[in-house]
Amino acid sequence: MQRFRVRVVIAAAAMALAAAGGCSKTDNAKPVATASFSASKNRVPLGSPVVLNYRFDVAPDAAISGNYKVFVHVSDADGKIMWNDDHDPPVPTSQWKPGQTIQYSRTKFIPIFPYLGEATVRVGLYRSNERLPLAGIDPADRTSPNREYKVGAIELVPQSENVFIQYRSGWHPDEFAPDNPSVSWRWTQKLATLSFANPRKDATFYLEYDARPDVFDGQPQVVTVYLGDQVLKTFPAEGTAATLLLIPITAAQFGSGDMVELRIEVDKTFVPAKLPNGGKDPRELGIRVYHAFIEVK
Repeated sequence: MQRFRVRVVIAAAAMALAAAGGCSKTDNAKPVATASFSASKNRVPLGSPVVLNYRFDVAPDAAISGNYKVFVHVSDADGKIMWNDDHDPPVPTSQWKPGQTIQYSRTKFIPIFPYLGEATVRVGLYRSNERLPLAGIDPADRTSPNREYKVGAIELVPQSENVFIQYRSGWHPDEFAPDNPSVSWRWTQKLATLSFANPRKDATFYLEYDARPDVFDGQPQVVTVYLGDQVLKTFPAEGTAATLLLIPITAAQFGSGDMVELRIEVDKTFVPAKLPNGGKDPRELGIRVYHAFIEVK
């Protein structure tokens, strides 16, 4: 029995060493590009927008066959992925040329996740189950079999640093994407109001929304955003994909009152239950709002 236990221990140790050796094996494939990243701000409150800047410096001898997506994983201090920003690059990878620099920006709202502190950003290129070799800022990534490369970090700080917005009248309850609970929205009625404490400084109102022009024979709904009696913006809501609109507001426009009210008015609404194959939803719907946010300058 003693001899059997010794053999088990030796076998287990051998397996552990083999696994460790496998994890430390260097990826000898030549990187097709060097990936880098920056953010518009280093400290980002939960729930707030941030501009994420991506850059790929294509290797001088790179040849990429086919189109790959960019995956972006944002992880906590324990390496657990909190959310992602997977997307197609604006220039398809099949069109990347040796020595070329592909650089672009995306505005992302940080999900409200139960984590504060440094979050690591890793990127990669993938198609189906295949990932391309890249180079990142961390040489240790060359030992990763996952071809996931560290490109930077951002510090997540409390949501309390944001301007608190109250959803007043004209809003339906929150809804969540069934496949991704970090994606949520609220439908407006014909008129929806928001209120918040007067920041008394210049600010930007972020409105991320989509609409249903197909319901109106392809004609867009017309949306008007009011601040008190002032018209801040009138625009056609003509896309079924999420659209981000930035509306500047000056301190003078906010006025001298302690509270500010914004109104979002839609010229026409629809009721799903009254549409062919529209189901049983009896609500009056205007536009679908993913984010309404005030950023003070």
